[in-house]
Amino acid sequence: MGPAGRGCRTESSLLCPQLEDDHIVAVFVVTFDPRSGNIVEWCLPQDMDLEGVEFKSMASGSHRVQSDFIYFRKGSFFGLACFANMPVESELERGARMKSVGILSPSYTLLYRYMHFLENQVRHQLEIPGHYTPLEAFYEDKKGILPPGVNVQACQPTVHWLSTVHKHLYPEMKITHPAGCMSQFIKFFGEQIFVLWKFALLRKRILIFSPPPVGVVCYRVYCCCCLANVTLPGVGATAPESKPFFYVNVADIETLDDEVSYVACTTEKIFEQKQDLYDVYVDNQNVKTHLERLQPLLRVNSADKEKYRRLNDQRQLLMYTQEVDGDCSSCEEDLFILFFMEQNNRIFQTLLEVAASQDKTLTADHARSMGLDPQGDRNFLLDLLEVYGFDLMLVIDNPCCP
Repeated sequence: MGPAGRGCRTESSLLCPQLEDDHIVAVFVVTFDPRSGNIVEWCLPQDMDLEGVEFKSMASGSHRVQSDFIYFRKGSFFGLACFANMPVESELERGARMKSVGILSPSYTLLYRYMHFLENQVRHQLEIPGHYTPLEAFYEDKKGILPPGVNVQACQPTVHWLSTVHKHLYPEMKITHPAGCMSQFIKFFGEQIFVLWKFALLRKRILIFSPPPVGVVCYRVYCCCCLANVTLPGVGATAPESKPFFYVNVADIETLDDEVSYVACTTEKIFEQKQDLYDVYVDNQNVKTHLERLQPLLRVNSADKEKYRRLNDQRQLLMYTQEVDGDCSSCEEDLFILFFMEQNNRIFQTLLEVAASQDKTLTADHARSMGLDPQGDRNFLLDLLEVYGFDLMLVIDNPCCP
């Protein structure tokens, strides 16, 4: 099961026993009104608290694009909305009609199933506004049925984050994406992917800025979360959970202020000035941090270059195998997830072994065996020990000393 596997039974699933992860808890239509701004024009169920969804499902700056899709979080639920912008000959609508059709669910991993439906429905809403019959039928078919007396707002499922996933079950956590999404992520950031990897593994607050369209940036949030998977039992109990918030806007400032770890994206440049909300700010391909203690982690070291070379070699081998053998069963996403999962497990397996030893001393040889640069990754290792609660002595000579 993935981070939101159907086998999970939590307190909230006892409260809402029939609300499964692939059920829809709400469906809605958001429109841009020239006089009132973004508004929820229709929704089911009618008593669902959708405050703020009108801004989450229509990103700031969306008027500049023809279509987009957005993943977001609303309370304990996750949302997916498809946006479209159609020119119209109407002075009242100022020449453009803009709408989003979206859904909420307890899990983001299964929202992709409805992407095509939402894309069709938003075009339908633009062409025939106010015709909700297909959406009503969809909700009746997919809704999570709540027991009598349980209020929709009161039923808040525990959020299952992408954290520890069993190695043999990891494909369950995938979300569908355009072909080559992981490949684009690697090519986009290049060697800096290992800078992001360190920040993700340290459970830092990572905020990615990009102008619309925001859909591809939501996938970068997902890819970032995939960097931090650890599947060894007993690892990460003391570390904060890495939470994919996907798209956020100024209305989420209060929520983000309470978070100690998250990955999110935004189209609102004002966030860059609010440095108390994030540890790492990613603007296009520029990864930066205002925190002095994290500055050394921005440098790509020799071990990072070697890992990047290995990752590219494995990708090339995969593509060659697919071409020669016609084997399409292995995909690049699997390779990507496994590469970082195995790299992380290698690090924590070494830390667990050293923690079980008599002298509990971590040396330069240990660092090299973990695929790290003893000097270049010294600060990263110190932070890692602290975040994951390892009481070890780090003995790595300072290169400036004889």
